Amino acid sequence: MRVEVAYARPDKQQILEVAVPEGTTALEAVKASGIVDVFPEINPDEIDMGVFGKVVKKPASHVLQEGDRVELYRPLIIDPKQARLNRAKKKA
Repeated sequence: MRVEVAYARPDKQQILEVAVPEGTTALEAVKASGIVDVFPEINPDEIDMGVFGKVVKKPASHVLQEGDRVELYRPLIIDPKQARLNRAKKKA
């Protein structure tokens, strides 16, 4: 089956298509994709993941379906609420 693995930084984005056997987990797909070769800062065992925007709590046990897109999430630099407050103060 085919799945995608996606990661984005402000300067670079990548979506890799991977052929994996039935029963592959999100973590296994990420490791098989080679995305770490493109983005060496990724640690597949620690990074937050989701499938089509829904967070996956246990990527090592989340079995993928044909066509799923595993998304890797960067940690937030600033809390979104704080960012909005800062923009509002800047406008005032």
